Amino acid sequence: MINENMNFSGLDIAPGLLDIIAKLQFTIPTPIQQKAIPIGVAGQDIIGIAQTGTGKTLAFGIPMVQRLSQSDTKGLIVVPTRELAFQVNETMTKLAPAFRIKTVLLMGGDSMGKQIASLRTNPRIIIATPGRLIDHMHRRTVRLNNVNILVLDEADRMLDMGFLPQINEILESVPKERQTMLFSATMPADIVRIADRHMKLPVRTEIAPQGTAAELVSQEIFVVRGELKTTILLEILKQYTGSVLLFTRTKRGAARVTASLRGQNLSASEIHSDRSMGQRKDALQGFKTGKYRILVATDIAARGIDVDGIELVINYDLPDDPSNYVHRIGRTGRAGRKGHAISLATPDQASEVKSIEKIIRSTIPVSSHPVVKTEQFSGSGAPKLVFSSAKFFRGGRMRKWK
Repeated sequence: MINENMNFSGLDIAPGLLDIIAKLQFTIPTPIQQKAIPIGVAGQDIIGIAQTGTGKTLAFGIPMVQRLSQSDTKGLIVVPTRELAFQVNETMTKLAPAFRIKTVLLMGGDSMGKQIASLRTNPRIIIATPGRLIDHMHRRTVRLNNVNILVLDEADRMLDMGFLPQINEILESVPKERQTMLFSATMPADIVRIADRHMKLPVRTEIAPQGTAAELVSQEIFVVRGELKTTILLEILKQYTGSVLLFTRTKRGAARVTASLRGQNLSASEIHSDRSMGQRKDALQGFKTGKYRILVATDIAARGIDVDGIELVINYDLPDDPSNYVHRIGRTGRAGRKGHAISLATPDQASEVKSIEKIIRSTIPVSSHPVVKTEQFSGSGAPKLVFSSAKFFRGGRMRKWK
């Protein structure tokens, strides 16, 4: 829970930075910010375990800017995806300029020449995806010998995406005498090994138990045959008026679902690794501003979607990795607001649902639908229907279908 009696002035933040935070209208720090900022400002290593959407960027961004303003060293922030890099840079460029600290964004899909030109302006904060950073290191267009503060954000996702060799190369290239802040939603064995080898007596802060689903997000599942998924999706969308984040397993699936939604005159866009950087920026910015009501995403692209006020998350496909369910539904129910998550499953996916329930340590209600024929899970021990088709969950409360 957020301590409403706490404000940023009690977190050892310098007055000049407090003024900037106030102008940005940040008033009450989130739990991860409350715990991590004083540790970061003191220069200690941190392992922050917190769900997606809990305010981790400010938790490491404020200490980095404050400490860099007191030296001539550099900071490096490594993130898994272009979208997350873009959004971290948005936040850092709000904090850093007041101290005449420049940032540079190094990510795939963007012009290498443009990035090299930006590096020549001597930026003090580098925000990078692992692959593009390694490209610059090998070209000798970026040097890490003056990095005094290193942040590994969404570390578990970087490992899931196969970036462990790149992360190890980066860790071997930065000075050993540095501050390291590592943030992750989970703590797999590879991250424990990284911490043991490359961090100095890190302070561990864990805001929620690993795998815990967002407290303010109600959940339900509809079990339907595959050919009825689009039909029930369109019915569900009639019941909601706010923004909707929809997940598919594959890029092809995202394109197909987006085309179906647009065919019904619904404002939708897609975001996945086959889209150009310009298309991905347009989709994300359009979703933020309301140009697109529905954003269709794959898991790889989803870590950069940091948007407040998402009313509904729909798992059109269950995730390949059950732990991604937590990251997906954590996109709604933020900043004290209630949210809702609906998953569509086929009758043969009982075991996949059980795997998700094991991670979130709770049972997800299985719903029937008054318009579209729903099924039950096949096989013994399958979840049972827990409430009738007359009602459904919305915003954390049972409501009647219209």
